[in-house]
Amino acid sequence: MKLFLFTLTLFGLTFVSKAQDTSVEKSTSGIQIGFLGIWAHNEAKLANKMVLRSELGFDSGIYGGGLYHETGFLMSPVLTLEPKWYYNLTKRSSKSKRISGNSGNFISLKSSYNPNWFVISNYEDIRVVNKISIIPTWGIRRSIGDHFNYETGIGLGYRYAYANRERYIKYGIEAALNLHLRIGYQF
Repeated sequence: MKLFLFTLTLFGLTFVSKAQDTSVEKSTSGIQIGFLGIWAHNEAKLANKMVLRSELGFDSGIYGGGLYHETGFLMSPVLTLEPKWYYNLTKRSSKSKRISGNSGNFISLKSSYNPNWFVISNYEDIRVVNKISIIPTWGIRRSIGDHFNYETGIGLGYRYAYANRERYIKYGIEAALNLHLRIGYQF
């Protein structure tokens, strides 16, 4: 009888420990590089499956055409705030898959501001137009080991360019695509 009660208690503790809610990490920070840029970020926990990602980085671009004799490259600053909902953490945890480093699938609302503070380019006197974009995005994030991760996402939204302040003719609202593939290091 004592063996039966001991076994029952052991199984009961196992179920209680599995019944805990899965959750994102309290705070994660790191750097990521992608095809067109480099970014430093922090994800702060808002709820069990929600974080607020703040990001500071450089978006890059490649340009060319009739105005330039050679293909050009530029990097300009970007500030981003992005609430993220990691919707499959419980499913991943129940299948014994990693959720550390906020590994999971997410839906987010990426809000970015590209200011015309300065531009790094292989041409002189290059300026960018101030832009604000809001793009709903679906993506995945996975950890590789303890410190490395990769992230990919896709979304379609809107961008507003303040081109009239820069004396360009075309300005206003336009469609914007967020297509990213990044690899990063988590501190």
